[in-house]
Amino acid sequence: MLFDGVLIASDFDGTLSPVTDEVKKALAFFIANGGKFTVSTGRSYLGFHAYSPEYVNAPVLLANGGMAYDYEAQKIAVFDGIGDEGIEPLRAVAREFPSVAIEMYPFESGYVINVTERAYRHFTGQSVPFKEVNDPADAPRPWAKVMIGGEKEEIARVQTFLAENYPEIAFLPTDGGYLEVLKVGVDKGTALLKLADYLGISHEHTYAVGDGYNDVEMLRAAHKAFVPANGDEFAMACADYVVRSNEEGAVANVVEILTELYKNQ
Repeated sequence: MLFDGVLIASDFDGTLSPVTDEVKKALAFFIANGGKFTVSTGRSYLGFHAYSPEYVNAPVLLANGGMAYDYEAQKIAVFDGIGDEGIEPLRAVAREFPSVAIEMYPFESGYVINVTERAYRHFTGQSVPFKEVNDPADAPRPWAKVMIGGEKEEIARVQTFLAENYPEIAFLPTDGGYLEVLKVGVDKGTALLKLADYLGISHEHTYAVGDGYNDVEMLRAAHKAFVPANGDEFAMACADYVVRSNEEGAVANVVEILTELYKNQ
């Protein structure tokens, strides 16, 4: 079939969403012709509610690369979470910055040190159950990711503090007053290639679609990168193709381009 051994991973918000009838039709064509399509998102397993077998037929990349979960088989495909190496850095953050919230995300639960209003909204807004703890060691590990939330200026200080003192963990600044902590070497790009390997798909037939800063590593790792017209400057710098905006069917446009490329091979 036309797309045997081809994988597309797409960011959700600002890229795949809204999943219009046009996008569903394009993905149905891609899947019917042998392709594998998945979503790559910063949300945790419990916080991601947009999975649909109608247009996703590969494990979903969650927590900005910390996990890949196979919803069809109901099993973890890849888990690159933070282990015990995260305990001391988080203890230090809690000690030095007592007003921030530290949210830890194992597979099927949420844990938090200091339930601020921001943290409460974050958990409840994604329908993620959570438990308050006083020490990070009290939260089961591995964590798919950790999110440290607070005022913008304080989060900038937390970032500097971690960068200067704790190279054993990695982090990604995000919008909304959060710093996202990940296992060293983990990002959407490494997760994309691990998923391709898990599926037995060549990296030369692995593609990515994304619109923002947290998609950059995925766009760089892919054989070809597609960026919607509404993408930010960081994503645009990685684009092999600029496609229609998400409101105009960005992912459908990706399938159109790949159809022409593979027909001509």
